[in-house]
Amino acid sequence: QVQLVESGGGLVQIGGSLKLSCTASGLIITTYNMAWFRQGPGKEREFVANITWSRGRTDYADSVKGRFTIARDNNKNTVYLQMNSLKPEDTAVYYCNANYALGTMSFWGQGTLVTVSS
Repeated sequence: QVQLVESGGGLVQIGGSLKLSCTASGLIITTYNMAWFRQGPGKEREFVANITWSRGRTDYADSVKGRFTIARDNNKNTVYLQMNSLKPEDTAVYYCNANYALGTMSFWGQGTLVTVSS
């Protein structure tokens, strides 16, 4: 059974930092393209960042470039999202996503809430 468990969300002040974690079980992250998405209040789910399965290439949404960093620890089967210089518009539920590199399987975590407030 595949599980993606996010953690690290919470309440943070404007300009603060948080580090989200996504720990996978039932799959090996090095065979998946791993990504973070988010869904803000009243908004559709949107792409935040991803890291490719083979070379670990990273891509980011324009809105988070220079502030967020995605990384993975293969030994821990975990993907991280370091978020710095947080803004109120970063407030959202953040979801971890795993897309199988050699097929069509896709999995989602349950989400973790990030609230950026003054």
